[in-house]
Amino acid sequence: MVVTTLTQHWKMLLQRIFRAVIMGPPGSGKGTVSGRIVKSFGLMHLSSGDLLRANIKDKTELGLLMKSCIDQGQLVPDDVISRLILTEMRNIDQSSWLLDGFPRTVSQAESLDNVCSVNTVINLDVPYQTIKQRLTSRWLHLPSGRVYNIDFNPPKIAGLDDVTGEPLIQRDDDTPETVTRRLKAYENQTRPVLEYYRSKGVLETFSGTETNKIWPHIQALLSKKLSLQN
Repeated sequence: MVVTTLTQHWKMLLQRIFRAVIMGPPGSGKGTVSGRIVKSFGLMHLSSGDLLRANIKDKTELGLLMKSCIDQGQLVPDDVISRLILTEMRNIDQSSWLLDGFPRTVSQAESLDNVCSVNTVINLDVPYQTIKQRLTSRWLHLPSGRVYNIDFNPPKIAGLDDVTGEPLIQRDDDTPETVTRRLKAYENQTRPVLEYYRSKGVLETFSGTETNKIWPHIQALLSKKLSLQN
């Protein structure tokens, strides 16, 4: 009787574990959507960028290796990024999570599959013209990290931070030429990954120009998949 109860307990536990990947080009609203998913459904948020920065800051073996690549202007090799993420995956193998920024290549997706199965891949399909408008309108107060957008979140005084009055800057990444280049690179790199997940039947694509209009559809899908009652 005890054995049966324990078996049922583990089956229930495993059924509750839910693993999702969120994909979308820079400026597609991934950060906003991820935050809402974490808040609404209690998934652990794993960001490859955050992990990378933390390892570099802590000067881990992988962190030093990645910093060396970045300092030399090289892309961090696939296998190094995979090792970084998959090490973290093994540490939280009984948790439900949302993975952001990984995988970016088919080989990374295959590496992830070797460690665990992904239940759902959320793909944010936002028109490139909308993204270009968002990113090229974005200005930053570097010391605090405060971000402004001249279209929907402008500073009170043009070009100046609301709190300190210090000048705002535009990141090199957000100039029109760089944005176009980044979007093209994203498309070329990730299209095969989307096809990979489509062939596995786990890809869910959400199209639109406004995060607030896309979000209810994502929320409904995840509620259904997680059998949550709102």
